[in-house]
Amino acid sequence: MSKIEVDAITEQSGTTLTTGGGAGKTVVVDATTVTLGRCGGTVALASGASQTGFGRTGTVDWQTASIKTATFTAANGEGYFANTAGGAFDMNLPAGSAGAIVSVQDYNNTFDSNALTVKPNGTEKINGGTAGGSVQLGTEGEGITLVYIDATVGWRSIQDNVFADQGSTSLLASGGTITTSGDYKIHTFTGPGSFCVSQLSGTAADNVVSYLVVAAGGGGGYTPGSWGGGGGGAGGFREFRGTNSGCYAVSPLNGATPITVTVQGYPIVVGGGGTAGASGSGPSGPGSPGAMGCGGQGNPSVFSTVTSAGGGYGGGGQPTSPTRTNPGGPGGSGGGTASPYTGGGSAPTSPGGTGNTPPVSPPQGQPGGSAIGHGNNTSPQYQRAASGGGGAGAAASNQTSGGAGAGGAGVSTSITGGSVARAGGGGGGAASPCSSTGAAGGTGGGGAGAPTTSPNPATAGTGNTGGGGGGGAPSNANGAAGGSGIVIIRYKFR
Repeated sequence: MSKIEVDAITEQSGTTLTTGGGAGKTVVVDATTVTLGRCGGTVALASGASQTGFGRTGTVDWQTASIKTATFTAANGEGYFANTAGGAFDMNLPAGSAGAIVSVQDYNNTFDSNALTVKPNGTEKINGGTAGGSVQLGTEGEGITLVYIDATVGWRSIQDNVFADQGSTSLLASGGTITTSGDYKIHTFTGPGSFCVSQLSGTAADNVVSYLVVAAGGGGGYTPGSWGGGGGGAGGFREFRGTNSGCYAVSPLNGATPITVTVQGYPIVVGGGGTAGASGSGPSGPGSPGAMGCGGQGNPSVFSTVTSAGGGYGGGGQPTSPTRTNPGGPGGSGGGTASPYTGGGSAPTSPGGTGNTPPVSPPQGQPGGSAIGHGNNTSPQYQRAASGGGGAGAAASNQTSGGAGAGGAGVSTSITGGSVARAGGGGGGAASPCSSTGAAGGTGGGGAGAPTTSPNPATAGTGNTGGGGGGGAPSNANGAAGGSGIVIIRYKFR
């Protein structure tokens, strides 16, 4: 056998130096230290070549050419994609040896329908559990990586992920509290924020979003003597369901202005509730000098080109002089009226505040109730009670011989995936001495009017419903604040 020894090989021409005899030949480099490459250079395996003897790096080789659709036994160092669309099945782990590694991943988001069960070999453990005990992967998009440690712990999960979002050209947006209902995303704003659209859908109709915009309710009125304060009107309620936003149940008021979004940020305004009527607060009624203790007007809520008007304030109760009227204020729904006073005989009935102000179609709310006029020489005393504030779905009840009028009912929508009532009017306050019970608020967050028994204050409108505040009563003079509004946006995301 001949042998040639050299100290160095110097390149003679070209840019490539080939060592070895080609196919079927083996090149052995035998030395204590072997250096491949140079600083800044690259050492690469030829296309199609494989490496051995370097050990694992903590990862697996993914078997993309063999998608698993039935029970199988995994091998050390391999990762698998399991397709359970045709039914649940098992992955059997190999016999454990220290450092062995196996991974598996949901192939196409079907583990929630048909789970994959991972079973150990014989009596080996998974995460230190019962000997021979299995684990089940039953979450959409779930994947797991297991490393065998020892007989005490067995196979240890070092990574467990859930990622089911699919690549698409669907509408992408951020802002508010985000939830999902099937294939639809819902952004809920309970305070000011921004709805930021970063990508439009490739389907034009998907960019016409569904929405609900509810303004804040008005505050209930204050009473300085034996009269009751009017209930606050509900905030305006405006709703639109896009054709591609799912077949959820809408309110009777569905059909407001369509909004087609573009890539931009949309400032969201969520109105704060109208203030509670108190001594000296609130505007005067028509032709009435001085402050009457009316509640505060609710504040509007806004999304893009759609604005819902705040609920009308509840009228304040009357002192005995001078002659005054005290109707509720106009708004999304009108505020309730406290009994007008003439100082002598009976006075004409005073209407409640007008609803749907400013007017939109469908109407965003209904009027407040009316109240019977009262003077020093008139009876019965129930005429001093007040009427309720209007709701989005119904006008408020008038003050009657039975006493204070209830708040008007709100309306319900399932835009968030479940039916929720909003925008109920506040109940009217009771009067002394004959009408002792305050009236109920309207369904959808309306607060109840105060009774004449102390201490039982009027009830505030429920937050983020746009409910009107209840009116005050003798011994519980102050009215209650209106409930804040809400803005909800819904669209198809897959």
